[in-house]
Amino acid sequence: AVVSTQSGHYGRGDVIKDKKVSYVNTKYDDSNYDVGFNSNARKNNVFLYMVNLKEHGHLKRMENYTSHRVHNDLWQIFTNTLDWKLNYIHPDFDKYLTKTRPEFPQPCPDVYHFPLLSTKFSWHIIHELESMPGDIFAGSGKTDDKRLQGGYENVPTVDVHFTQINFQQEWMKLLRDYVAPIQRLVFEGYSFHGNALLSFVVKYHEEGQRELRPHHDHSTFTTNTALNRQGVDYQGGGSYFIRQNCLVRDVDIGWTLMHPGRLTHYHEGKPITQGTRYILVSFNDP
Repeated sequence: AVVSTQSGHYGRGDVIKDKKVSYVNTKYDDSNYDVGFNSNARKNNVFLYMVNLKEHGHLKRMENYTSHRVHNDLWQIFTNTLDWKLNYIHPDFDKYLTKTRPEFPQPCPDVYHFPLLSTKFSWHIIHELESMPGDIFAGSGKTDDKRLQGGYENVPTVDVHFTQINFQQEWMKLLRDYVAPIQRLVFEGYSFHGNALLSFVVKYHEEGQRELRPHHDHSTFTTNTALNRQGVDYQGGGSYFIRQNCLVRDVDIGWTLMHPGRLTHYHEGKPITQGTRYILVSFNDP
């Protein structure tokens, strides 16, 4: 450490040699050099200014930490925000905050592609859902859906809503903190209003729902994030934008497609031929 005093700056070696302030103190054993140093400084009326030049970590807040889930850290975005970002936001996300709209990958017209979530988030949310008692996906995939206001889903998917697992507010914070800045970069002149009444994880399975018929989303803009690996965990699949005649299939884990929800981007989910495909969809500003 470097210590600034009224009489100058001391490095540790300088302090040992200095006659005014030294480490010698018979009250402390040799392993407590810093304690002895501070004690001697006080005795000699030396006022210390301590400066940490390196970060050695931080304390984690545990007052609201729960332990009844498999991956409890997923719910810590409010309480331990820095840890949450380090664990669950894609390591390349910040690079995209400095890009201009033309620099964003655009696999289809007005379909923007950027890294949002880490691989750890993707595996944790899948494992969390699949570890819940029974089959939390069971009962979905029908037009009669009591989870929705009005009880009817026009284009149903086999899915889990974030409201079912008490994750909606955490997701809303992620949208405000991480998705909204990207949205403002690529869809200029519009700002996210902070609404997402429907955010959910979809499960396509070779022995269940394999595809999704053409539809518009109930959103101003939609985010669709890949949670597992095309070509490894499943075969086929992909999002096909009909008006643009454009198929997006090879999306890496944690990468997000952002596109308009209504009017221009009528789309469908192409059938998987093998395995299980998971995606995280959010209908933003319905």
